[in-house]
Amino acid sequence: MAIKSTVFKANLQIADMERHYYADHGLTLARHPSETDERMMVRLLAFALHAHEWLDFGRGLSADDEPALWQKDLTGAIQLWLDVGLPDEKLIRRACGRADQVVLYAYGGRAADIWFEQNKSAFARLTNLSVYQLPPEQTSALARLAQRTMSLQATIQDGQCWISDGAASVLIERIPLQPRP
Repeated sequence: MAIKSTVFKANLQIADMERHYYADHGLTLARHPSETDERMMVRLLAFALHAHEWLDFGRGLSADDEPALWQKDLTGAIQLWLDVGLPDEKLIRRACGRADQVVLYAYGGRAADIWFEQNKSAFARLTNLSVYQLPPEQTSALARLAQRTMSLQATIQDGQCWISDGAASVLIERIPLQPRP
């Protein structure tokens, strides 16, 4: 018998001064049995950084043909494909063919550095791809905020994102490896 996903609920208040986006989102996150708290919270961070009324979580680890998050227009065309981790270059290339814009948040410290060096030349040919690295100490601190029911505040300004649960705050700084064209 397969192990089922664990459901997490998050009330996320977003104040994005860069995009002038201010909203509250009630989110339900299904954490796959093989997914870590760190990966789940990076998905939540990606939602905060790109929040939009049409942004939805994909099936993630259980589907190769879907990202962690995506935003589709009313016709079903994919406007934004957001993925996290260190996905295979072929999957990213396929995503770039399907979506207007692809943004990838790599994390994992030295493993992310090696992964990007191995894929840098292939990624350079993808004109609609942006790749950012998240420092491991920051994603580890973000993972410690994970609870089955969360009330979080995200403040985004000057390229930084602060995530707070009222008791603790975590600063996340995105390191551009391949910035938006």
